[in-house]
Amino acid sequence: MTHPALRTRICDLFGVAHPIVQTGMGYVSDATLTAATANAGGLGILSAGLLDLDGLRRALDAVRAATDRPFGVNLRADQPDAEARVDLLIRSGVKVASFALAPRRDLIARCKDGGLLVVPSIGARRHAEKVAAWGADAVVVQGGEGGGHTGAVPTGLLLPQVRDAVDLPVIAAGGYCDGRGLVAALAYGADGIAMGTRFLLTRDSPVAPAVKQVYLDKGVHDTVLTREIDGVPQRVLRTGPVARLERTTGAGRLLRAARNATAFRKLSGTPWPGLVREGLALRRRHDLTWSQVVMAANAPLLYRTGLLDGRPDLGVLATGQVVGLIDDLPSCRELIDRIITQADEVLRRLEGPPGGGVHPAASDEGAV
Repeated sequence: MTHPALRTRICDLFGVAHPIVQTGMGYVSDATLTAATANAGGLGILSAGLLDLDGLRRALDAVRAATDRPFGVNLRADQPDAEARVDLLIRSGVKVASFALAPRRDLIARCKDGGLLVVPSIGARRHAEKVAAWGADAVVVQGGEGGGHTGAVPTGLLLPQVRDAVDLPVIAAGGYCDGRGLVAALAYGADGIAMGTRFLLTRDSPVAPAVKQVYLDKGVHDTVLTREIDGVPQRVLRTGPVARLERTTGAGRLLRAARNATAFRKLSGTPWPGLVREGLALRRRHDLTWSQVVMAANAPLLYRTGLLDGRPDLGVLATGQVVGLIDDLPSCRELIDRIITQADEVLRRLEGPPGGGVHPAASDEGAV
């Protein structure tokens, strides 16, 4: 039996055994990784942001064929067909709709009317207060240590802020990879942890093996927070392509972005009007310049090239700073079992030995 503190509100809310969430990462959180996480007792999140509607339908079928456990789907609220995607999730019996950016109030209502649990990711206290008022069921709180799009406030400061502001289950993200981190998050008032980089670096992840080795070779100082990919701050590995993006200016940057937009449109089958609508939504949401909107066309192809095609020399690799603490590639089941075992050991050590008194590890042998 594991420590009772490891049975939290999100375990009951999501119907999972452990308070561990695998985040929705584009090109990474596929059907295989999502199902493997679910089968290991965590909440797997399928990434739908780079899939068209038919691709999402096929991915849902693949997850369902691999697990009968609850799982979630990460959606982009700014996509033109967001309502159709929500309806598909409802028909498919998906448990959780997660959002990388806070969804509109009407979209939250649509999800909840269909029986979906709504879990937005937020990077500021005011965002948590807003989605709580709109009916969100839980929030993922990502601090600046996290990978991909992220803010500037560290998790250790943002988490207690949000915990004090809302009475929702709170899931901490950014900087977690083991049982010690889980216990620390619980101590701050979180109901569990969400991990991206740690799940990316598992045997169940679709990332190319050579690219996983690139990640394993990096330290905590080998990441950079940059706006040069799509105009919004993202934490990525410090690699040659990122340095080249930051050196490219003016016409060269726009030309690169236009080429990537054309290539991604062909790859994804997304019509030009759809890409334009997404760009307009991105501009309104983040107050981007038109130049930054064009830059946003860089991101999908750069990530695919780096993660799936195995070309870190040409693509971009999103990561959290926690990459510097990771040195192996377990399966999802091995990872989750290891985290829970370590968290249980830490919690019992902190309680002290049976019968009370000071734990031997905490005593000072020479004290009077």
